[in-house]
Amino acid sequence: MDMTNQEYGAYVNSKSKPSPLWKNLCWAFVVGGLICTAGQGLLNLFRYMGLNETASGAAVSVTLIFLAALFTGLGLFDKLAKRAGAGTLVPITGFANAMVSPALEFKSEGLVMGVAAKMFTIAGPVLVFGISASILYGIVRVLLFK
Repeated sequence: MDMTNQEYGAYVNSKSKPSPLWKNLCWAFVVGGLICTAGQGLLNLFRYMGLNETASGAAVSVTLIFLAALFTGLGLFDKLAKRAGAGTLVPITGFANAMVSPALEFKSEGLVMGVAAKMFTIAGPVLVFGISASILYGIVRVLLFK
């Protein structure tokens, strides 16, 4: 069967069902908003417990990362992501999921070559870019604003 790219695209479009765009947008907005609201609630809780603003922010980050990793390990994060789509990609929870998912997937290959090596397959480029950008920003700032 010999098809051109255009014919193949038309064939795929005829076989696939349309995506419910507005429903997906609403779910992503609601779930992302709920995650952010939970983060704000945690921030208020930590502030009420007597932590200063910086310590409260750090505690919220650690708590959200822990919960996202725990829910990923229990298989709950994937169920939520199937329903909410991009709403679960709120940066800190999405990043925790991106770190834990490959580690869980390759745990059968061993602790070092499975979990440790695969944990950074998705998150590695993000970390490299973030660290490199911060170094360049620091150099530019030192050179321009002595």
